[in-house]
Amino acid sequence: MRRWIIAAALLIASPAAAQDLIYDFAHSRDCVAATDDWYEKVQCIGTAANRCMEDTPGGYSTVGQGACVWAEYEDWDAELNALYGPLRARLANDDEVNEMPVSTADALRDAQRAWIPWRDANCAFERSKWGGGAGGGPASAACLMQMTGERALSLRVEMEFH
Repeated sequence: MRRWIIAAALLIASPAAAQDLIYDFAHSRDCVAATDDWYEKVQCIGTAANRCMEDTPGGYSTVGQGACVWAEYEDWDAELNALYGPLRARLANDDEVNEMPVSTADALRDAQRAWIPWRDANCAFERSKWGGGAGGGPASAACLMQMTGERALSLRVEMEFH
């Protein structure tokens, strides 16, 4: 719920900035695809948002930054969600074959359920550092983008492994 409030505040602040946003997730996706190194993949998170800030008129304004970063966060969140369901199903199939005493699929579910509040609390902490200032929204969005991107990349590795 808190995420939607942040997004709404960023978009309401400047409808023109949202309409004129020049953003393409392919910049981050292509960066990730160009390397096999985990740490280099993590460094790709934010590439699309940074390019958006460069290409969008007013992209380096507080509103522009927030809108660009939020757009990339939403793409990483969509990727995470697209990976989670199939990975959980694949792990459930592995559990049936391996007869594990603890369901790996359920362990993933529990980990994900614990990770979401941890991410949200961590990003609320980042926002709090701004003391209610205008930079709090972009800081929170950047935190959400980074942590969600890392989680999506982790799930992708798991998907490739299983």
